[in-house]
Amino acid sequence: MIDKEGKIAFFDSGVGGLTVFDKFKKLLPKESYVYFGDLKNSPYGAKTKSELIVLADKVFKFLETKNVKAVLMACNTTSANVYEELKNNYSFKVYPIIQSCAKVIAQSGIKSVGVFATCATINSHAYSKELKLHNSSLQVYEQACPKWVEIVEKGLQNSSESIQIIKQDLDLMLENKPEKIILGCTHYPYLINILSKFAPKDMFIDPSKFFAEFVKSDMENLGLINENSTQSEEFYVSANNKEFVSAASVFYEVKSLPIIADL
Repeated sequence: MIDKEGKIAFFDSGVGGLTVFDKFKKLLPKESYVYFGDLKNSPYGAKTKSELIVLADKVFKFLETKNVKAVLMACNTTSANVYEELKNNYSFKVYPIIQSCAKVIAQSGIKSVGVFATCATINSHAYSKELKLHNSSLQVYEQACPKWVEIVEKGLQNSSESIQIIKQDLDLMLENKPEKIILGCTHYPYLINILSKFAPKDMFIDPSKFFAEFVKSDMENLGLINENSTQSEEFYVSANNKEFVSAASVFYEVKSLPIIADL
């Protein structure tokens, strides 16, 4: 039996998951939250599936010690590669961002969609598989953008070199003429101002909004919402806590240094 008074945790390789964290806190203002960023092993996008399983398992076991009732896999790369292998191994409910959002996006009425994501996510074809599971006729075009995470985390998005990289990736995708493009990494929505210089802003889908609303609805159905607490938040990282606070400023105001967890 999962304790509804437990905390809600967010897991990402770095700071990108704060996009989901921020949206979710606004939906459920009375819950207590834990955020874990695995900066020691970031970025995840170039790692193998077996490496990702080992890393995610260590984080999940750490989160079990923090009395959590649910873990939101805000990282698209881990959602794509480890969810099915690890989802039933812990005392909490696990929510993967890709699988949670795909049904809503697939049934939105569009006929073709592009997916920008990390190499690991693209190689897994997780978005394509999940989208087609709910709409077999949907045309899906997947494309890796291996430099985008670094651009965001280092605050380089407005440099001429970065803009050129982003434009080249976008131009390649636009050759497929998709109706919409999923920003399939939690870092990518922070490039929307650059992307919208070269394509309509409403072409781009930020899955974090769908994800937060899906999880809230599911937790309500399972009776896991805690209406009697006062919101609190804890931040943990595997390394580089000062770097985390600096990088996080693009996403969310972290008011104190995260605790470094030795996994």
